[in-house]
Amino acid sequence: MKDGLTKNPVKCILVIYMICFLFRILEYMVIRTDYSIFGEAFLHKLTGIIILALTLRYFSLSWSSVGFTSKLVVRYLLYGLTLGAAVYLAAYGSEILIQQLNGNNPELQIYVTSYGIHGNTRIQTGLLFFIFCVVGNIINVIMEEGIFRGLFIRMLETRCTFLKAAFISSILFGFWHIAAPMRSLLDGEISGTGMILSAIMLILTTGITGVKFCLLTKITGSLWMAMADHFFNNTIINLLHITTSSGIDEMQVIRISIAQTVSFLIVLFIYIKSRANQKITFRT
Repeated sequence: MKDGLTKNPVKCILVIYMICFLFRILEYMVIRTDYSIFGEAFLHKLTGIIILALTLRYFSLSWSSVGFTSKLVVRYLLYGLTLGAAVYLAAYGSEILIQQLNGNNPELQIYVTSYGIHGNTRIQTGLLFFIFCVVGNIINVIMEEGIFRGLFIRMLETRCTFLKAAFISSILFGFWHIAAPMRSLLDGEISGTGMILSAIMLILTTGITGVKFCLLTKITGSLWMAMADHFFNNTIINLLHITTSSGIDEMQVIRISIAQTVSFLIVLFIYIKSRANQKITFRT
């Protein structure tokens, strides 16, 4: 491992982050792949995976050293999918119950949409769009978990504790999501105040979710469970919708908040109970 990593991990991380974020801004503001037939901004995620690979090579790190381990892959993937399914079962069930009590006749429907800060958009039902959705979300979790929970945690733990590393990684992950409200502001879809409020909401919610993914990484010593949970969260939002007599996915923000709050509490309990803080994050 090169000395630059152990001496200046934060500086290295900020450089990598800014490069990835510039590609993200380019795609969101100029290329706008998520407005195309693909319905997903995936190009900067592919670029992020390439940047991750080049960084690992530069610092003489292996993929397993940042969480892409070869052990218990299937088991942890199933654990992550199960966690996601369980909390969203509770979230969807709660929303349906509330809508029924309000007399809105809720129904579950399956189709593909692109998620936006004001709700899902561009309804699609063709098989190709389902494939784009799944593949796009796979690319997304490989890049985001590999960068934020894999590489960044590995680099930061050379100089600080896991909890500090998780905090820094999650703050960066929160700011990673402000590209959408920035674009909405430039497109005239929201006001300056609306942009600030949306950005704060996204930074807080995705930051907390980022902490949860960090804890899952610490508990398992790999990225697989966090990747599977992350994948389920993103995919279910794009595919499974609640329609009522008054609209579609009207309580989506509440649904996601319920799922992620329950999920975070479950993971935090497991983290404390298993004494994961005493473990080495990535065994190499």
